Amino acid sequence: MSTQKAAIIGAGVGGLAIAIRLAAKGYHVSVFEQQGKVGGKLNELNVNGFRFDTGPSLFTLPELVDEILAIGGEIPSNVLPYKKLDVITKYFFPDGKVLNAFADPQLFANEVLSVLNEPKENIEKYLLECRELYRLTANLFIYNEFPTWNGFKSAEAREIGKNIGKLKAFSSMHSVNKRSFTNSNTIQLFDRFATYNGSNPYKAPGTLTIIPHLEHNVGAFFPDKGMYSIASSLEALAIKLGVTFHLNAPVQEIVVQNGKAVGVKANGQSEAFDLVVNDTDIFTAYPKLLPKQRQSWVYKRQEPSSSALIFYWGVKGNYPQLDIHNILFSGAYKSEFDALGKGTILSDPTVYLFISSKQVANDAPSGHENWFVMVNAPYNREQDWCTLVAETRAAIVRKIKTVLNIDIESQIVNENVLTPPQIEQLTGSYRGSLYGISSNSPMAAFSRHPNRLSKIKGLYFAGGSVHPGGGIPLCLASAKIIDSFIPPVNRS
Repeated sequence: MSTQKAAIIGAGVGGLAIAIRLAAKGYHVSVFEQQGKVGGKLNELNVNGFRFDTGPSLFTLPELVDEILAIGGEIPSNVLPYKKLDVITKYFFPDGKVLNAFADPQLFANEVLSVLNEPKENIEKYLLECRELYRLTANLFIYNEFPTWNGFKSAEAREIGKNIGKLKAFSSMHSVNKRSFTNSNTIQLFDRFATYNGSNPYKAPGTLTIIPHLEHNVGAFFPDKGMYSIASSLEALAIKLGVTFHLNAPVQEIVVQNGKAVGVKANGQSEAFDLVVNDTDIFTAYPKLLPKQRQSWVYKRQEPSSSALIFYWGVKGNYPQLDIHNILFSGAYKSEFDALGKGTILSDPTVYLFISSKQVANDAPSGHENWFVMVNAPYNREQDWCTLVAETRAAIVRKIKTVLNIDIESQIVNENVLTPPQIEQLTGSYRGSLYGISSNSPMAAFSRHPNRLSKIKGLYFAGGSVHPGGGIPLCLASAKIIDSFIPPVNRS
């Protein structure tokens, strides 16, 4: 009987997904993870009775996870139950207006009309265009290897060529939104979606207007046990399929001989493998894991995406005016992105409040809530983070007092902080960027590192720093693409 061995470097969601896919194909899979638990950026913090999801907080395209669970022989709803959110996000605008972004498109259009006086037809037309953009581009740009000559010759590419204007690639996202809506608050709401892959709406191409489709046409969801249950469910399935996990086991080198990946070196020991999948950040993988391989200048010159500064606050009291996802918008949105570009954080930042205990009661003690408080932050350039953290914390406290009339300072009973340098240290993300490279140019989709290299056989690349990009759905898509390259084990 043939025995084929696969090594996965990194147990982020992409690494977990490809581990399951390969184990289901008959490979003996070993996963090497530098942290003490799986998940990568999709992780959790437990402290003094509070549980926090520390990274991604929004669950879209859950069918991609369902697919992996089914491949592993599970009934997805039994393993990872989740619910569709009726209200995706609650928005608080600088002029005092408060808007509930309902999942139902018609309710959402009615709400935007009622609160912002934005004509319903503008919302309806925009969401139809988002849907069409996804239909045109998703299969080619997200679920297949790209760019390739076969891709450019495909039926999808030909259809895109006939409808090139629908891509909106040569206008900024902000320009597209400004043409689409009459109210400045509506424009700001839809500009925000650029931050979903760490980009600047005033620079990123209008093609990113594909992102609202996932929330407002498809829906946003939340797992019954919180976001980390996605990672823990995948880990449990992988173990059930025979995958071996090596935790606290950073890899020192991907061993390449005669143009083929033949193994990995971890904890000073080399082990032979038939194929290797790298699920670590591509910009740290080359110098650390592939020191003898030259990284193309095309990838090296790209601008890292933005990062995040996150406060995990255990808070006394319950706050019914807030939902699970909340946005307190900046009054100077463009200045906020200008500041990020200069490596700092505006004194009036947009604040994101994620309170999972609104859905998962056990995530906080009775009479308390768990506040994940995040602002967009620049990637790490050796700034004075102590000063930036202190100044930004004070700005957030002021904003919560002004916008919500909550004296949150006196209600904080527990605090942990995550900075870009810490993100870099914990996850290996280059300079703490959350999504690899930014999408601040029309050519960004062509600039991501591919999922395989012709010059090194048996080596594949998954995760948020390579094609198709960052975030849970795209990391899962990278695993699906790699799976299409690798045949099942021949058991004869």
